[in-house]
Amino acid sequence: MAKENGQSAGEISIAALVESALFVASGPVPLSRLAKALEVSTAVIRNALKTLEADYQTRGLRLQWSGNEVQLTTAPAASQVIERFLGLEMTTRLSQAALEVLAIIGYMQPITRPQVDQIRGVNSDGALRRLLSVGLIEEVGRMETPGRPILYATTPEFLQHFGLTMLEELPELETEEDTITL
Repeated sequence: MAKENGQSAGEISIAALVESALFVASGPVPLSRLAKALEVSTAVIRNALKTLEADYQTRGLRLQWSGNEVQLTTAPAASQVIERFLGLEMTTRLSQAALEVLAIIGYMQPITRPQVDQIRGVNSDGALRRLLSVGLIEEVGRMETPGRPILYATTPEFLQHFGLTMLEELPELETEEDTITL
């Protein structure tokens, strides 16, 4: 059992225990799962995560958020070194069409293919298949309308690919009104 305040000799902090759990996790972890494992409240977990986020600002790690789930990732600035270290080629180069579809999904998720097609004015099947195959989007359900079209949303890999820790970090959308000059 973890102690909420302080530590005795030989024990490590709650933040260090959270960091250890995130290090061995294979993906995003709900805060409630961390709280249960450490036998503390989710408020204690949030405080520990704030401590870790502050510590990571000058290091090669970051916390990536997806709703109430969090995961340990490498800093975006380290991506070229990590790719070189792992011997990865940049296999996720995306076409203009795929980037358009990804932007639409990123800002309007969850969204269906017909809705994406309507916004773009062209068929988006190929771009959707490509984004699904590289893991940047996923099926998250079906719309409760006739035909029950598939709903798409971005994945934690999307955040990682673009160096974001949460969707709220996406840049503000520029509207047509913003670009019209009189």
